[in-house]
Amino acid sequence: MFKINPYRPGAGVKPQYLAGRDEDIENVTNMFTALTLNIPTQSVIFSGLRGVGKTVLINRLQEIAEEKNIFCKHIEVAERNDFISQIATCSQAFLRQISVKEKFKNLIKKPLDAIKSLVVSFDPNDNTFSLSLEEKDLYKTNNLTQSLTDVFTSLGEAAAKAEIPICFFIGEIQYIKSENLGALIAAIHRTNQLGYPIMIIAAGLPKIYSMLSSEKSYSERLFIYKEIDSLEREQAIKAIEMPIKQFNVKYSDKAINKIIEVTEGYPFFIQQLCQIVFQNVDSKVISDIDVENNLEEFFGKLDTGFFKLRYERCSAAEKKFIFAMVKCGELPCTIANIAEIMKKSINSISTARAQLINKGIIYPVKYRELDFTVPQFSGFIHRLEEYKQWDTI
Repeated sequence: MFKINPYRPGAGVKPQYLAGRDEDIENVTNMFTALTLNIPTQSVIFSGLRGVGKTVLINRLQEIAEEKNIFCKHIEVAERNDFISQIATCSQAFLRQISVKEKFKNLIKKPLDAIKSLVVSFDPNDNTFSLSLEEKDLYKTNNLTQSLTDVFTSLGEAAAKAEIPICFFIGEIQYIKSENLGALIAAIHRTNQLGYPIMIIAAGLPKIYSMLSSEKSYSERLFIYKEIDSLEREQAIKAIEMPIKQFNVKYSDKAINKIIEVTEGYPFFIQQLCQIVFQNVDSKVISDIDVENNLEEFFGKLDTGFFKLRYERCSAAEKKFIFAMVKCGELPCTIANIAEIMKKSINSISTARAQLINKGIIYPVKYRELDFTVPQFSGFIHRLEEYKQWDTI
């Protein structure tokens, strides 16, 4: 029988009640207000582990920006997606929006030429523009940073004159190619210097900090960095209780304690566990025993979905690297400890390390220390037969 369920686990799916992000929402909302007053503001990058609600947060912020008549576009960076074509498409969408008004049509040519140059030079397979060979030669350039900067500054100039600010929302920014990231930083930097109303709200895994600083030394002044973590106790309680208030159902204190203990306050885990418990329990008061009885199904869902999807992307060598990390016991662990457990030299396992970082499975916490980007990933590995067999060798 179908049962209405207020909990919504999923990648970037907005929960019925968004807990623990009020301060971040208020701060960025004030930044949006500054942008609408033509006051340049820093861009924002949220970082955190998988399942903490980064995408949910930036989706909510996009809703707020749109309510303030800021032009918004969402870009989801993927390992195989081309960022240049996506930013070009979003930029064209802005020009289409302002071109419908006669008084703004004269603002189109300069940014459109800049976009053509970007696409022709750095996304040659894009068929957006039907250009002759002569025109293609005219628009070709060999400098990505300059081309992207020209796009952003010409867009910013048009946005200022049209009084329509621009905010690009970028998800999974850690997957952006190094040269694209460097060009993006430089473009935003120049746009800020000129006082144009363009900003970026991005979300990514913790490794984005080191990526940004290694590209441009001034990036730490260009962006506001905010780490998104698991919910504090009071925030977690609200995430658990608020969705079911309308159903006249409540949790016992022991049940709440058990949910927080198992999920460690991670928003996705709370949504997943509470969805299962609410679906399977008909009582008006959910007890800790009810929670306990549904843990097997909870971990089963995580193992076959949330965890397994990431684990299966790993090669045999990468899996052994992961097993050694788990075998270390306490995380983060040093690469020296991992090498010792694997009975190999540090240099011989550096390729597996780099590939796991690129795939977003692990991240460098600090010098030579590593941790998983996925909360409770160690527990999943411990439950694997493959790990158990490896551990007996």
